[in-house]
Amino acid sequence: MISIDGWRSASWWPVTAKSIRSTTRYLFVGFGTGMLALFALIGLLVVGALSLIGIGLPALPAAVAGVRRLAGTERRRAAAFLGTPVPDQYRSLDGGFTTRLRSVLGDPATGRDLAWLAIHGLTGTVGGYLALGLPLAALNAATMPLWWWAVPGSAPSVIGLPVDSWPAALTTPFVAVGYAALGLVVLPRLARLDARMSRALLRPTDRVRLSERVTELTATRAAALEAHAAELRRLERDLHDGTQNRLVAVVMHLGILDRALQSAPESQRALAARAQEAAGDALTHMRQVVRAIYPPILDERGLDGAVAALAAHCPIPCVVESADVPRAPAAVEAAAYFSIAEALTNVAKHSGARQAVIRLTGRDGTLVIEVTDDGRGGADERGGSGLAGIRRRVDALDGHTELISPPGGPTALRVELPCGS
Repeated sequence: MISIDGWRSASWWPVTAKSIRSTTRYLFVGFGTGMLALFALIGLLVVGALSLIGIGLPALPAAVAGVRRLAGTERRRAAAFLGTPVPDQYRSLDGGFTTRLRSVLGDPATGRDLAWLAIHGLTGTVGGYLALGLPLAALNAATMPLWWWAVPGSAPSVIGLPVDSWPAALTTPFVAVGYAALGLVVLPRLARLDARMSRALLRPTDRVRLSERVTELTATRAAALEAHAAELRRLERDLHDGTQNRLVAVVMHLGILDRALQSAPESQRALAARAQEAAGDALTHMRQVVRAIYPPILDERGLDGAVAALAAHCPIPCVVESADVPRAPAAVEAAAYFSIAEALTNVAKHSGARQAVIRLTGRDGTLVIEVTDDGRGGADERGGSGLAGIRRRVDALDGHTELISPPGGPTALRVELPCGS
């Protein structure tokens, strides 16, 4: 035998107390949005017809914006009912009139919204009508014997059949059970069908998502090239203004030493010491430039060890927490290293924090970095604090950067870098 709980857990039995409440709420609200969809469809068709003769063109962007707001409400309702997000993908309606009109007419989502208005205007109103009508019909049929007893001589009807005798009146509760069963079986499926239809029409198509992805990758590639060019310019400045000047100093001291050897041999020891010091300074600067290109410590100790070394040299106490950190491509580890180094520099210079925490985790082929501090907060990428450079470096590898820094703190920087080849 199958218990009642077994029935409820079976896939063909969709009814629970929670599903009844959510279904009823969804269909009742859907009745309102369905009516609004019909009115919006009529209004949009009128504006479109007037636009053919030029009169309705000024109102077309505003009408489409109103439809988008209604569609946004339906996206949120469908997402809450189905438990899955329903993203939107609209072209911007900002700019001048010509730009907005071009966005409206060239956006594939406009046509999909128009189709949604027509379909939801039908399914939403029908679903809401059934959600209200079936329970009322069940209640009417269940109470029919009472009406027959309280108002003798009248002839009420159930499903179009007159109730003119006690036998007929006593059969109406069975009709009520049929109405209730029909509602419990049909209404949840109708609500889910309407929600899935809305999700299918209102989310971007695969072609649109692919196009947006191509656009995003194009922008990322441009940012990567710009970051690479900026890095080359920085290295050129370091070599020209730093290492080159130091090597010139070495040559100058050696020249002075050569002249001193000819005229005053007793001063050669001091001049040789100066030349040696200048050469050592040039060598030190050259090593710094090389480390800025790719830190050798990443090869020697891996990302964990390199980050531990950064934390050890941080002016404020810094804790490193790492778990399941995979070895990643050199470019990814270098981006992670420099991002953490820049973040710690910002913490030391601007935050006034007493402690910082670095968390490194690896999951699903992604390296996740979190740098938090207990400072004053208020970090802003536009303030020239190096955060924009971190974002550009991460975007170049198709990663993701998130900064949370409310005034008063704390500040949390989260970086996700894909580790796949």
